[in-house]
Amino acid sequence: TPSEAIDLIPAAETISVPDCISWADEERDLSAWLGNDMQRDAFETLAKMKGDIEQINQPVLLNTWRNLQTSDHFYYMSTKRGDDQNIHNYFSPYPSPYEAFMNYMNVLTDFSLKIKAQNEFTLLKRPREKQSV
Repeated sequence: TPSEAIDLIPAAETISVPDCISWADEERDLSAWLGNDMQRDAFETLAKMKGDIEQINQPVLLNTWRNLQTSDHFYYMSTKRGDDQNIHNYFSPYPSPYEAFMNYMNVLTDFSLKIKAQNEFTLLKRPREKQSV
């Protein structure tokens, strides 16, 4: 197994990989997922929810937030040209990258409202401090 090989065979050399690499598209970088403004906006909107998700500490909401991080969501928003875009289109269930973006952002909006409601509910449940007279 790979783990056994690591334990049994000493490393011969090291390599430097300063940038992210991938299997996808001609560029072999992250542009398949974060190469346009829609993808970056969607990703940043999702990432901003992290603090609120952690504060709520609800396994179901955490699981939903993690599922929303699935790379396919961002892959479907790709606006590349040529053969790369043909492959993106083949795998996408959406008629266009723009519809993938709009659908995803609608889901994020709904999810953020759910998080906000849960946060407000959590605040209401906290016992109030006694006020001195």
